[in-house]
Amino acid sequence: MKIEDGSIGPISPEITPEEVMFEVNLRPRRLDEFIGQPKIKENLKVFIDAALMRKEPLDHVLFFGPPGLGKTTLATIIANELKVNIKTTSGPVLERPGDLAAILTNLSDRDILFVDEIHRMSRVVEEVLYPAMEDYSLDIIIGQGPNARTLKLNLPRFTLVGATTRTGLLTSPLRDRFGVISRLEFYNGPDLMEIACRSARLLGTEMHDDAAEEIARRSRGTPRIANRILKRIRDFAQVRGDGTIDMKITREALEALDIDKLGLDDVDRQLITVIIEKFGGGPAGIEAIAATLREDRETIEDVYEPYLLQEGLIERTARGRLATRRAYEHLGKAAPKGLF
Repeated sequence: MKIEDGSIGPISPEITPEEVMFEVNLRPRRLDEFIGQPKIKENLKVFIDAALMRKEPLDHVLFFGPPGLGKTTLATIIANELKVNIKTTSGPVLERPGDLAAILTNLSDRDILFVDEIHRMSRVVEEVLYPAMEDYSLDIIIGQGPNARTLKLNLPRFTLVGATTRTGLLTSPLRDRFGVISRLEFYNGPDLMEIACRSARLLGTEMHDDAAEEIARRSRGTPRIANRILKRIRDFAQVRGDGTIDMKITREALEALDIDKLGLDDVDRQLITVIIEKFGGGPAGIEAIAATLREDRETIEDVYEPYLLQEGLIERTARGRLATRRAYEHLGKAAPKGLF
């Protein structure tokens, strides 16, 4: 979530460059260390063990869901469990077939290729990827015009792990080539509390249980946000306290960060307020909301809306977005009569 000075807000699930190393140090490296998503963990354990027994590459895997839920972490865990290397890239980086060919030809047998934001990969590259996923081969055209010829390269047996926040933008031919498709859900309070406590231990910071519970409650069901809030509260604890994260310093920090009891920040509240005040509670078109907030449509749909929808604060209809009675109550506004 970008705010007016161009920085990332405290509860955005988007990762900043400064947070990469911080997050890497906190990420679990094995399946038994990964907290939450029990069904996905259970299934992955079976698929990984079967691949190891047969000494075959794991089927191609697609993870989808809102940002910050652990798609990249799970890709790394798969590589660690299989005891193979992982090469990481992203959809927007793969602009030409040659970019993909350079990566694929440098993989070893059963290695993992992780493509983040795979829905943003160009169609030209995607079509080259099809035979690579199915037949472990790559067709490259050498030369131009009448002298052009096709060169077929054999590739090592690799596993593609794709991650996306928007499965609707994936083409059917690409989606159908994944053998394992898993949706990551928002985390519950106990899991987020366990994640916060684990991160605090890794950071060497003492934290009270009630403070961890408060962090979990305001983390929007997202581990990345929980870790980000923990990092900020740790700063307050060191500067304004004795370094221990207790309830008093936690509430002081959360108030300073403008994160309310539902985990909403100023931009979330602005979004709801725009629907209520400028569009009479809705329906309001997504383009109109994006223009009013001066925010990208994709950012609203991928970052803000999933949690607001889950919390029952807005509704998404064919005519546009509607504010619910709970949204009015949360903002302390009088709801129209007849609104459920």
